Amino acid sequence: MKYVTFLIKEESKTFPLYLCTMVETRQDIRKLTKQELKEFFVSQGDKAFRANQVYEWLWQKSATDFAQMTNLSKATREMLEQHFTINNVEIGGQQKSSDRTIKSTMRLYDSNIVEGVLIPTTHRMTACISSQVGCSLSCAFCATGKLERLRNLDASEIYDQVVLIKNQAEQEYDQPLTNIVYMGMGEPLLNYSNVLQSVEYITSPEGLGMSPKRITVSTAGIAKMIRKLGDDEVKFNLALSLHAANDTKRNEIMPINETNTLEALREALKYYFAKTKNPVTYEYILFYNFNDSLEDAEELYQFTRHLPCKVNIIEYNPVEDTPFSKADEGTLDKFAAYLDKRGVTVKVRRSRGKDIDAACGQLAGKTK
Repeated sequence: MKYVTFLIKEESKTFPLYLCTMVETRQDIRKLTKQELKEFFVSQGDKAFRANQVYEWLWQKSATDFAQMTNLSKATREMLEQHFTINNVEIGGQQKSSDRTIKSTMRLYDSNIVEGVLIPTTHRMTACISSQVGCSLSCAFCATGKLERLRNLDASEIYDQVVLIKNQAEQEYDQPLTNIVYMGMGEPLLNYSNVLQSVEYITSPEGLGMSPKRITVSTAGIAKMIRKLGDDEVKFNLALSLHAANDTKRNEIMPINETNTLEALREALKYYFAKTKNPVTYEYILFYNFNDSLEDAEELYQFTRHLPCKVNIIEYNPVEDTPFSKADEGTLDKFAAYLDKRGVTVKVRRSRGKDIDAACGQLAGKTK
C-alpha cells in the first residue's frame, strides 16, 4: 500500500495544523496478468483488446504513468487512473566510479531502498540488480548480509531496475544493455516466483525481448530451489556463490551451508544440469590465508569436476567489520593457474566500483 501524508490547516490557535495520512487503495496495475486486464476492461463495458495495448505500454515501453499511454482515449486513461496505480521504482541518487561503474540507489514505492549497478566494460554493459530489500543469509564477508531482510521485491520492481540501468547505459555511454546479473542485494532463490516472473518480463517479445542467455541468476546455494530451476527448465544461466569447497570452511563463512551441504548442492546441480543442459558458473572469492592455498584449489577442482562449468575467481572487496582481506596477486595467480592446469575453465574477475562501494559484496545502501 502507498501512504500519502498531507497537512490540514486548523483555525485553532492551539493546534494550527496537523498531519493526516491516507492509505492508497488503488491496486498496482502491474500485478494483473493480461487475462485479468482483459476481464477488467470487459467489466467496464470496454473492448478486451485494450488489455493488449496497456500490456505493451507496461512491459515493452516501460510506462510509468497512464498519461503516457497516448493510443488510449483520455477517458480510458482517466478510468485507469481511478482504479489503478503504477508503483514504479525511481533512482534516488547515483555515484560514478573512476572506472565508469555507476551505482544507483533505487527508491521503492514504500520508501525502502535497494541498490543496482551498471558495470561497463569494453564489450559489455552489465546490470547488477537486487531481488530483496536486505538479505537473511548473513554471509560473514558480505555487507548486504549484515542487513535485515525486510521484504521480497515484486517482479515489476526487479524489472524496473533493469529499465533504469538500461537507460543509464544508453544515456551515459551510448551503449545498449547487454547482460543482467541477479547478484545485488538479496538471495534470488528465496524470492523464486518473482525472480522468474521478472525474467519473463525482461525476455518476452511482449517485454524487453532480451535473450535469457544474457541473464545470470546467482545463489548462495539452496539445494531444493536449484532442483526446482531444473524442473522448470529455465533458460537463463545459474551461478553458485561457493567460496569454499569443504563444509567446515563454508559453514564458517556461509551459514546457509549448514542446511545445504556441499554434497546436497552437488547433487542438486547435477539434477539441474541433467534437466537444462546449462553449464554452471562457480563464484569463488579468494580470502587471504583462508581459502587461497593450493589444497583449497584442489578441493575446488574436485567439487567442480562433476559437470560442465566455469569458475570465476573473484578479488575480495573490503567490507567494514569483517575479519577478511584479499589474497595477494601472486597467490591469486597461482590459484587460478592450478585450476587451469587441471582443465578447469577459469577466469579472474577484477573488482569494479570499489571506490563507491559498488563491487561484489559491498551493496548495503551506503553512499559516500
